[in-house]
Amino acid sequence: MLRLILSGCNGRMGRAVAAICAAQPDLEIVAGFDLLGTGDGSFPVYSSPAQFQGTADALIDFSSPAALPALLDFCTSRKVPAVLATTGYSPEQLEAIDRAAEKVPLFRSANMSLGVNVVMELVRRAAAALWESCDIEIVEKHHNKKVDAPSGTALMLADAAASSLPYQPDYVYDRHSVRKARDRKEIGISAVRGGGIVGEHDVIFAGDHEVIQISHSAMSREVFASGAVSAARFLATVQAPGLYSMTQLVQQTVSD
Repeated sequence: MLRLILSGCNGRMGRAVAAICAAQPDLEIVAGFDLLGTGDGSFPVYSSPAQFQGTADALIDFSSPAALPALLDFCTSRKVPAVLATTGYSPEQLEAIDRAAEKVPLFRSANMSLGVNVVMELVRRAAAALWESCDIEIVEKHHNKKVDAPSGTALMLADAAASSLPYQPDYVYDRHSVRKARDRKEIGISAVRGGGIVGEHDVIFAGDHEVIQISHSAMSREVFASGAVSAARFLATVQAPGLYSMTQLVQQTVSD
């Protein structure tokens, strides 16, 4: 039995994770963390991680960046591995995650979808082949409740493209205030917020005579919840502290 803590248990992603766990007999949510300290699930909910005195094999976090300090204190002091699926971390928070990963296994990804991580590899290869002849633009679309922009996934895709370029590109998020021709060393990143869009990402390689587009559309939140549960299962097999990602999970999946 894999015992899990669910941080952000009352949110939409938290509820999706809880539903997946309820359908798998070898998974048990032993506690939830939520600022209100209440919930309608079959497990106790605490407003602060410090209030929980039980044991767990891993923690899954789909909450907000504001919850990170308390979660890292909890995980490092109690030696609980954590899947950090929240986006919108500041550079200082990313440094704090790196420091905490020296003490306990942490898994962080801005997107828990296996498909998105396959797309990232395709983007790397396309950028390596097309950088001389194409401009690279990324368009991401999400629901109107998402507060961070651009999405963490859009930045992951931009980083994937940049890793294949022979130069360091500039990420351009807003063009309305600058009246000049586009520089070839830019990667444009645009965000759309509206309705109930779960998540759509398009990476566009625009040349003078052809346009290549690599796209991913999430049809439901379950794809991210399922990936987070898979990451928790992966962490249960990890002994050494460190910062892990979908790369290691995909490699383990392929080898199995």
